[in-house]
Amino acid sequence: MDTISRLMRPRSVAVIGASADVTKTAGRPVAYLLKHGFAGEVYPVNPKATEISGLPCYPTIASLPSVPDVGIVLLGAERAQQAVKELADIGCAAAIVLASGYTEVGEEGARRQAELIQAAGAMRILGPNTIGLVNITDRIVLSASGALEMDHFPSGAISLVSQSGGILGSLLSRAAARGIGLAKMISTSNEVDLELADFIDWLVDDEATRVIALYVETVRDTQKFRAAALRAAQAGKPIVAFKIGRSEAGAKAAISHTGALAGSDRMYDALFKQTGILRAQRFDELLDMPASLATGRILHGNRVAILTSTGGAGTLVSDALGVSGFETPPPDAQTAAKLRALQQGDHAALDRNPIDVTLAGLQPELLKGAISAVLSSPTYDALIVIVGASALAMPELMSNAIKSCMSLSDKPILAYISPHAPNIGALLTQGGVPAFSAPESCSAALVAMLHASQAKTSMRIVPIVRQDQSRALDAWPAGSLDEEQAKRLFSSFGIASVRETVVTTAEQAQAALPALGERAVLKILSSEILHKSEIGGVAVNVTQAAISARLLQMTQDVKDKSGITPKRFLVQEMVSGGVEIILGMHRDVLGVAILLGMGGVTAELLQDTTLRLLPSTGGLSAETAREMVVALKTWPLLDGYRGRPKSDVEALVKAIVAFSEMVAAFGARLLEAEINPLFVLEAGQGVKAADGIAVLAVESIS
Repeated sequence: MDTISRLMRPRSVAVIGASADVTKTAGRPVAYLLKHGFAGEVYPVNPKATEISGLPCYPTIASLPSVPDVGIVLLGAERAQQAVKELADIGCAAAIVLASGYTEVGEEGARRQAELIQAAGAMRILGPNTIGLVNITDRIVLSASGALEMDHFPSGAISLVSQSGGILGSLLSRAAARGIGLAKMISTSNEVDLELADFIDWLVDDEATRVIALYVETVRDTQKFRAAALRAAQAGKPIVAFKIGRSEAGAKAAISHTGALAGSDRMYDALFKQTGILRAQRFDELLDMPASLATGRILHGNRVAILTSTGGAGTLVSDALGVSGFETPPPDAQTAAKLRALQQGDHAALDRNPIDVTLAGLQPELLKGAISAVLSSPTYDALIVIVGASALAMPELMSNAIKSCMSLSDKPILAYISPHAPNIGALLTQGGVPAFSAPESCSAALVAMLHASQAKTSMRIVPIVRQDQSRALDAWPAGSLDEEQAKRLFSSFGIASVRETVVTTAEQAQAALPALGERAVLKILSSEILHKSEIGGVAVNVTQAAISARLLQMTQDVKDKSGITPKRFLVQEMVSGGVEIILGMHRDVLGVAILLGMGGVTAELLQDTTLRLLPSTGGLSAETAREMVVALKTWPLLDGYRGRPKSDVEALVKAIVAFSEMVAAFGARLLEAEINPLFVLEAGQGVKAADGIAVLAVESIS
């Protein structure tokens, strides 16, 4: 049995600092273990007691009759370190350290945490500052939290891993009230050792777990987390994550636009997307989504039938579904005929959607017939049954009617409880029909099911390693490259640039223009000034007759606004007809990402971007690059929107791959890089980099 399995399913537990007073925090772990039927050995440790809850109490860890699998350490931060060392010395598999007072309180706490790590040696630690864990499947409660003060935990197929102990207690109480069954609950908190990724990886192999829910504050080891999440995706175990911190300011933009467009929360979006994790947008979705996924039913499309006995509620649900991209088509002819055959008088409207079954709350046979007709219909992929006020008097009547039809189809069946009736919702959920009290929760649940059904069996990012290793990466100077140098760097990796000439005088500019066309772009060329247009350092549509005067005027304008007199200029060909794209890189604690978006001077205004994290080695695959292009809201502009010529998407894909290979090749030495704009020309004509930024460190950082 591996160490985490011994932690999750211990055969023996030592409770260090146990109290005989069950009203105290230190008295709860022994009481909880006995109350919920732990089948293994429990060893209370306290030098001031000889017996606790009918069990022998041991004065020291060294005096225990056998080596426990797990030690729950209830001592304060200063004393916990010694207990951890003593547990490690006797060969205990894992310790759960509940004490606070570590990194969360500053430098002194960080010192204690470092000492705790050293004391543990090879022994694993959960915490510190954790409420512990609950293995509901096997009736094992390893915690002292008052949030667990209940007689029965609803057992199910959802496992929760939270970096906040308090939130875990909140989720447990909410799940219990809604009839949502859980399998495992783990609070990782400070994660001095064991972290989210460790438990994701373990839960992939846990037969009782069908869905994994995460409450995330931060991811400490991106590659480890990614590997565990991909393993879960490949095993068909969906992960739903709620990540706090969305309101935090994005990463500071140093020089390029990319930093402003790729805040830290966007990086988490990219990480979750690339690992198949479904991100909950609201806290309540952290239960709504797993509750629907735990049914194991597959949603194959976005067409939903709504059965309602109250028109207003039907409209609410239909509207929420529409906002989330679902369709609510009317019944097909055959299904409409089946529904009309159920008609009794003129009380029901059974040939439209929402399908009004007004008397269904009082006549379960009518409801059963309508459900049966809808589930057998090829028009619908899922069904939402609205439970109205008529069910309040006899909730089992409607609940039983819905549940009796579940075997007719494997299509998802959800319930929306229109009145405030949590008892009816819990009754349905416990019976396998996820019930919700908000219309938006119904659509969120279906979004989760559709995401799970469309997830790829393998989400591995295939690195592309270029065969040409002849480029001398160390030949490029440290610091900010000027635009011409940056574009030469990009060109060395296969990204074409616009035609241009470097000049120093008005006469040279005038002589250079004819080779580039009738009109050209004039720019200052400086490694000190990279945002040129903001200080008058860019002029477009310049003719040969005007270029000399324009260069002189630009020199003065730039000097007036920046205090720098430009000495060098670029005369650049005018590119017309292409779509302007921004292609950049962003680095933060999660790793390095490639950013793609609609570019030009309005890049930050439009905010139409998408991110992908680089794999541990190499660049992005062509498939990933293509997904990025299609993910843009303005993708239709590249795909021939309203008669526009189609753009050279394949050339853009190759440019994204090449740019990502460049970023991977330079590693930590490349501090910033961006092409804006990258003109994507008509199909077959390629792409051209019209401006660029690159900032290099002195040497690579290993």
